[in-house]
Amino acid sequence: MITSKTPKLDLHGEIFSMVEVLVNDFIKDQVLLNNKEAIIIHGKSSSVLRKEVHRVLKNNPNVITFKQDNWNLGQTIVNLKELE
Repeated sequence: MITSKTPKLDLHGEIFSMVEVLVNDFIKDQVLLNNKEAIIIHGKSSSVLRKEVHRVLKNNPNVITFKQDNWNLGQTIVNLKELE
């Protein structure tokens, strides 16, 4: 369940080449903290960051599913694996 306390990573103003490192580090930290959901804010202007975020999430083994938020197209909701 998404709440105001759901962890968020805001990529506004970040350069394209840093997205992979930032997203993977954020996901790793959230798994270690045993969070089941997280939000990545990429903005909705040109979709360049969104496409890169989705590419990185698709290849991250700690991500179960992800989807663009229907209510806010500038963010993606991520469901995470539990720490074993």
